[in-house]
Amino acid sequence: MGPLRVQYYIVMGAVAAAVVLATLRYMPGPAVPATTARTSGGGVVRSAPAAAAVPVPVPAVEVETGEDEQAQRRRRRRKKKGDGVVLFNFGDSNSDTGGVAAVMGIRIAPPEGRAYFHHPTGRLSDGRVILDFICESLGMPHLSPFMKPLGSNFSNGVNFAIAGSTAMPGVTTFSLDVQVDQFVFFKERCLDSIERGESAPIVEKAFPDAIYTMDIGHNDINGVLHLPYHTMLENLPPVIAEIKKAIERLHENGARKFWIHGTGALGCMPQKLSMPRDDDSDLDEHGCIASINNVCKKFNSLLSEALDELRLTLKSSTIVFVDMFAIKYDLVANHTKYGIEKPLMTCCGHGGPPYNYDPKESCMTSDKYLCKLGEKFISWDGVHFTDAANGIVASKVLSGEYNIPRVKLASLVPVPKSDD
Repeated sequence: MGPLRVQYYIVMGAVAAAVVLATLRYMPGPAVPATTARTSGGGVVRSAPAAAAVPVPVPAVEVETGEDEQAQRRRRRRKKKGDGVVLFNFGDSNSDTGGVAAVMGIRIAPPEGRAYFHHPTGRLSDGRVILDFICESLGMPHLSPFMKPLGSNFSNGVNFAIAGSTAMPGVTTFSLDVQVDQFVFFKERCLDSIERGESAPIVEKAFPDAIYTMDIGHNDINGVLHLPYHTMLENLPPVIAEIKKAIERLHENGARKFWIHGTGALGCMPQKLSMPRDDDSDLDEHGCIASINNVCKKFNSLLSEALDELRLTLKSSTIVFVDMFAIKYDLVANHTKYGIEKPLMTCCGHGGPPYNYDPKESCMTSDKYLCKLGEKFISWDGVHFTDAANGIVASKVLSGEYNIPRVKLASLVPVPKSDD
């Protein structure tokens, strides 16, 4: 063995000896069981174990919270307002949240949406529609349109409403019967997915617990306003029959909670008021067209009676009628109470006072007359309401004061339960 190899082993032996000595020097002594004491609050305090050879820092006192931790877990698991709430809506532009824009490929441009969303959303308003306020009151997100391919979320329900739709079948592409067909298709696809073990946006038990809202019939009335008064009234019962039929079909498919809106005061709309007339003899004390409003009131009376009949046959259901005429006419009749100065004038339109509405010009054209942001107007474009007006109407809808029976929408929502 050469001198270099001898020296190598001597050095390695010395290093090994040093490591052994260091390990023995700094190794802690045998562990001593920690003592335990219970605090007056029910928690447990553990003292630090004693060190044998080398003093070690004493750890911070640890307090086990016991019941407090369980309470925190319950708070984390507790359902939030809106969790599990499901709503399905059927209707026209009064509750369309972007369906017509999606299905027709219509680019709705500013100033639509300016008051709340700050950009166009497909709603025919400067902001939210009444349905949006209803969703907000229930703590749930705004409903996505069934026909919208991008950005839709159906976990809280679906909006089948399409602007321009009628209750009468065959008159428009997305009439009420088609919207109900779409609901049945949606439900069947959800149940099929669940049966195959796949996820679905709505679980089976949510369908009977869901709220089914309906706001339709305005376009049916608009379609007969050119007829003599008695003929207009004769055309209403078939429309009511279609709404009744839709409710019955939804009931056959598991719906049990119905929230049905009547029609508003169409005779107070700037669109109707701006139509040529021989004289003002048909205007009422608030400047609205009395004959048109009488047709609307008759429509609501027939609808309310039909719902009374359904309550007798669909005994397991809750069916609520909302008198939208009374709510919306009050905005005009008592406009100063709501801070509205020009109840019959369009915020976004053409022609200036008294109605600022021109049927040949759109609100979205460049030379429009546009009210100042923040000014309170009832009508946005001569047909649809502003965000501000829809908010007022929604608050009255939710109050239960105008409902038959006097039921509040919130009472139809199942009480949230914790997961414990």
